[in-house]
Amino acid sequence: MTEWDLKKLRVLRTLRDRGTVTAAAEALRMTPSAVSQQLTNLSRQLGVRLLEAHGRRVRLTDAAHLVLRHAEVVFAQLERADAELDAHERGEAGRVRVAAFPTSVTALVVPAVRRLRTAHPGLDVRVREAEAAEAYGLLAAGEADLALSLAAHAPSARDPEFSRVPLLADPLDVALPVGHPHAGTPGLRLADLAAEPWIFGGSGPWSEITTAACQAAGFVPEQAHSASGWTAILAMVEAGMGIALVPRMAAAERRGVTGVVTRVLAADQPRRHVVAAVRRGAEEGPAVARVLWALRQAAEARDASPTFQQN
Repeated sequence: MTEWDLKKLRVLRTLRDRGTVTAAAEALRMTPSAVSQQLTNLSRQLGVRLLEAHGRRVRLTDAAHLVLRHAEVVFAQLERADAELDAHERGEAGRVRVAAFPTSVTALVVPAVRRLRTAHPGLDVRVREAEAAEAYGLLAAGEADLALSLAAHAPSARDPEFSRVPLLADPLDVALPVGHPHAGTPGLRLADLAAEPWIFGGSGPWSEITTAACQAAGFVPEQAHSASGWTAILAMVEAGMGIALVPRMAAAERRGVTGVVTRVLAADQPRRHVVAAVRRGAEEGPAVARVLWALRQAAEARDASPTFQQN
């Protein structure tokens, strides 16, 4: 029977995910030469060629993809074994490391932790704030047990490495300065604001979300100013420098800002979709399952809250 080396298989999977030997070495905290040696040894053990030259890089052969397809089943089963051992050894106790993007920490993670402290006080939830795309990197590297991110920046639902759990469709409201001509327009639509100067980040998720929402409404937004933090964005809106889309989950950042009117958009209300993800198989562990349950409860509570406008 062929000898299967799990450590070397994880090196191969990391190379597939990261794209280059150098990037895989950084993720695994190894040297590039050590990564290459591990893969050479694995190829020898399996008796097949796993890599082939592609310009200055290497790429996986069809045989390597076949090996990884079977290896993912093994990795998922090992996650289930870890989950069952945790249930046997810890019962109600355990630690879950959560990586979450900034607005989700306030809107979902904190309410979930409060609920868990009452229902499962022995559960230790450790939170790490990370940008939406970074959260999945932490999950893949084993530095987080659960990641909260945006669906647009999450792995595909067909990805064999992760299980995804939809949590919330977060509406995007428009922030206008007090006295803006559209501050009181009934049935305000995003298309009504096509000629306005816009404020959003120069790159990253929020830039993509704002641009996509405006394009879906039939126009390309004119970016008058670039900012990524809600304090700066709302300060510029308050000063009349432009307008911005603001996620409903970021309501906490709007408190105390008196010179901004937040309007709920009409029929073309854009939304961003928030998802949680775990390594496939880990969702069956009781500790992770309880955190997912609490996050769903927090998301459902937000869905049930009334629509509002803030002046």
